[in-house]
Amino acid sequence: MTTSQQSDDNVQPSTEAEGQPVMEQAAAAEAPTPAAPAPKPAAVPSPAAMPRPAAATAAATGVVAPPAFSTPLEEAAKHSRVSEDGHVFVIIDGTEHPVGQYPDAGPEEALAYFVRKHDDVVSQLMLLEQRVEAKAPSSDMAKTLDHLAATVAERTMVGDLPALEARIEAARAAVSALSAAERQALEALRATELAAREAIVVEAEALAAQDTSVIQWKQGSARMNELFEAWKAAQKHGVRLGRSNEDNLWKRFRGARTTFDRHRRAYFSQLDAANAEAKSSKEALIARAEELSHSTDWGATAGEYRRLMEEWKLSKRASRKDDDALWARFRAAQDVFFAARTAENDAIDEEFGANLIVKDALLLEAKALLPITNLAAAKKALDSIRDRWESAGKVPRGDMQRVEAGLRQVEEAVRSAEDEAWQRSNPETKARTNSMLTQLEDAIAELEADLDKARAKGVESKIRSAEEALEARRAWLETLRKSAADFQ
Repeated sequence: MTTSQQSDDNVQPSTEAEGQPVMEQAAAAEAPTPAAPAPKPAAVPSPAAMPRPAAATAAATGVVAPPAFSTPLEEAAKHSRVSEDGHVFVIIDGTEHPVGQYPDAGPEEALAYFVRKHDDVVSQLMLLEQRVEAKAPSSDMAKTLDHLAATVAERTMVGDLPALEARIEAARAAVSALSAAERQALEALRATELAAREAIVVEAEALAAQDTSVIQWKQGSARMNELFEAWKAAQKHGVRLGRSNEDNLWKRFRGARTTFDRHRRAYFSQLDAANAEAKSSKEALIARAEELSHSTDWGATAGEYRRLMEEWKLSKRASRKDDDALWARFRAAQDVFFAARTAENDAIDEEFGANLIVKDALLLEAKALLPITNLAAAKKALDSIRDRWESAGKVPRGDMQRVEAGLRQVEEAVRSAEDEAWQRSNPETKARTNSMLTQLEDAIAELEADLDKARAKGVESKIRSAEEALEARRAWLETLRKSAADFQ
């Protein structure tokens, strides 16, 4: 057994706490409720081995516990007296109160034991203050403060107890304010939750009130299911709104779902009848299309098929499965006719193949004129190509757009060359360019004179300014000279 443990075993209760061992007095400062009195003194564990409730509370709340509070003994001595036989007294407003006895130990060791009990309470209070500052849940804080206040009131510790009690009361006010803020936040959260639940109900009622002729039932049904899942999640995880609110909202939501489902069933019942009518109408269009499928009157029959297609587009839709099958039959009847017409056109296009060879050769001859270097010669050659192009005749349908576009490209290049030649020879533009050249040359001469003066005076700022201005105008002059050369 260590010396410290031997000293703890000899700790005796004070005369005012007769029948309650010091160990139980220490436990009363740390446990939620005071320990029951024992018939005789019991051994007291070493203060170093005693648990720190502040640390345990910090671990439970997730708040990092502050460092353990420690009162210097010289400071504690101002609030205490230790007798030669180990009795310790705490001084409050000039009055001594017996705390306990720590026999077979020096005054400092006896005092330190009871100071540590005071420091344990301060450490717990510091942790609670930190929890208040961190806005931790306040549900157990008032109870903790009651326990700490009761522990201090037992006068079984040494320290500045009036200051500690004042600090406890200040913490009590802070806890009260925190609890009020929590209640306010809870009410705000409840109001938000009520608004969210109300929004779910309102949207469900809006879905149920929609015109059944325009509603998108697939999307609407999916959205109603999403609203139901949102309702269940809010009811399971959200704050309680009170039985009357929740019952009233649920009745409204359930009524909206029921109405929506009734409308959906009625709609699809009507849709089945409409599908049957649409199917019969499209069967008649298919019969007419099949009658025309073997006609060789290409123009008139193609027009009739266009009218049938317009009627098909305007007719009501059957169910997706029926509509797809009906469309396949209608399309097949058209395909028979248009395949025969395509075969006839292919035969005609074969006759125009020789014309295509001629026009391809003319197109190569026209493209050889690009780029335009001699405008007059290019215009004369293009006129000759156009005459032979018209004489060549028609080409197959599939090649018509290609060859016509190729010739237009050459014609546009010749027109662009004509426009450019006109711009270069425009007398007004030439005159403006020459005038600008003269003005710019005069300005450069003046700047060169200014530069010579600045160099003569040796003013660096004026030299740099004149050089920069002179350089810019010389570059501009070079550009204008090139433009003038292009006009000439």
